Amino acid sequence: MIDVRKKMISELLALGLSSPEDLFKHKRLLAKKYGQPMPTNAEMLSWLPKNAKADKLRRLLRRRAVRTMSGIAPVAVLTKPFACPGKCAYCPTEKDVPQSYLSNEPAVMRAIRCGYDPYKQVTDRLRALEANGHEPTKIELIVIGGTWSVLPINYKYWYVLNCFAAANDFSSGKGVGLRKKKYSANLGIDKLRTSLIDEQRKNEKAKYKLIGVTLETRPDYIDDGELEQMRELGCTRVELGVQAIDEKILVLNKRGHGVNCIAKATAKLKAYGFKVTYHLMPGLPGATAKKDLSMFKELFSDERFQPDQIKFYPTVVTKGSLLYKWWQQGTYKPYSDKQLQKLIIDCKQAVPRYVRIIRLIRDIPGESIIAGNTVTNLRQVMQQQGVLCECIRCRETKGQAVDGYKLKLTDYRSASGIEYFIEACSKDGKILYGFCRLRLPDNGGGTPKLLEGDAIVRELHVYGELVSVGGDKKVQHAGLGKVLLAEAEKIASSSGFEGIAVISGVGVRGYYRKMGYKLKHSYMLKKLTSS
Repeated sequence: MIDVRKKMISELLALGLSSPEDLFKHKRLLAKKYGQPMPTNAEMLSWLPKNAKADKLRRLLRRRAVRTMSGIAPVAVLTKPFACPGKCAYCPTEKDVPQSYLSNEPAVMRAIRCGYDPYKQVTDRLRALEANGHEPTKIELIVIGGTWSVLPINYKYWYVLNCFAAANDFSSGKGVGLRKKKYSANLGIDKLRTSLIDEQRKNEKAKYKLIGVTLETRPDYIDDGELEQMRELGCTRVELGVQAIDEKILVLNKRGHGVNCIAKATAKLKAYGFKVTYHLMPGLPGATAKKDLSMFKELFSDERFQPDQIKFYPTVVTKGSLLYKWWQQGTYKPYSDKQLQKLIIDCKQAVPRYVRIIRLIRDIPGESIIAGNTVTNLRQVMQQQGVLCECIRCRETKGQAVDGYKLKLTDYRSASGIEYFIEACSKDGKILYGFCRLRLPDNGGGTPKLLEGDAIVRELHVYGELVSVGGDKKVQHAGLGKVLLAEAEKIASSSGFEGIAVISGVGVRGYYRKMGYKLKHSYMLKKLTSS
């Protein structure tokens, strides 16, 4: 059997295949030739030799290569069900599932299979990513499950602690966690805090690094205490359930807070250096396509908002929600597919180049949607129609080599400060290789005391295929991060700032240390020389 594997791999390598279709065709022919069942991509990946000659075939065998094409491996984990403080009209309620989630959603099914255990969820996802040909050594941990801020403090620290422990323990090749006894949920908060610091220190040098942690919550739960706690946990990005920036729509849908609350939460998050993602729900009761487009444009014309990233979650009707009753009564009608697609096209054409549209549709299975959009691959459908925009995701390099670049600066006001979007892009500006988000806060602009006098790097990201530390030199190892950071330091210094702070993920602290930064209060800080 081993000889057969070697022959099949050798023949595939000799063919120089260039497309998934060709790969499938020749896999089938080889299976027939050798009288073997057609091997899965994951099996063939495990047979491949580790050399440059096999890299092209390895990329073809890799399932859903887009998962790590942005330079990171997203790992989503779900918290166990807790009572939600909200009573939103559109939100489904299902027993033994976190509020607003459904038991047949892929992420929820994975969490249920793991008993909502954070350690098991992380190792499960890393194992799956490796089996499909990815090298998930740069992990963005995305914790979902509703309003993070209302969870018990012990549970929050225990949860994130076990996520770090899982990444530290994960064994390449074996694909399983090594720890026989995980941290107990019964530990006191002091022990949880000290254990978390210990695991974070280990993660700085681990193979599987958590380079970012994302938490999702409501705008009305953002305050200084909450943000300081999030920083202790290693959080670098916060997803806010914004839904709409219209008072009447928020009231009608029983959101429980107003537009001013969204603005205040955004300002506080940016003052602490967090990346800010807005969840938007076009098609809510009380909205029209015209109003939704107007609200979208206002996000980037009103400095109170200016999110860094957007998730579109078009409103759909599901059982277990008040909206379902309104739909039954005929008082609510969702947008048609044609209306929704036109709206999204219009929104994409209005999005600034410093914003990333992460999603155009939520991953709700079609069988759970009673009314509303059921096109689950909406982004792909629209791309096939030639719909593109200047958002980060549409421009980011997809494995292309850096063949010359220029630095382009875009500045805009946001939340009592000036934001600089410093990008390394192709000469025509159509391909994005990397970028840096630099914030210059105004005096008295709500900056926390520990960051007073400092400019803030809220994000530094080099795009391209994920390359592990010491791997082949591709986009991520072309030195662009150093160039972008130096430009940010130059702007901050010439603007009169004494120092610069980076809201660094735990796993990339070592990178900033090499650039002269030191860890202080969970941030990487550096004093600047006057220009």
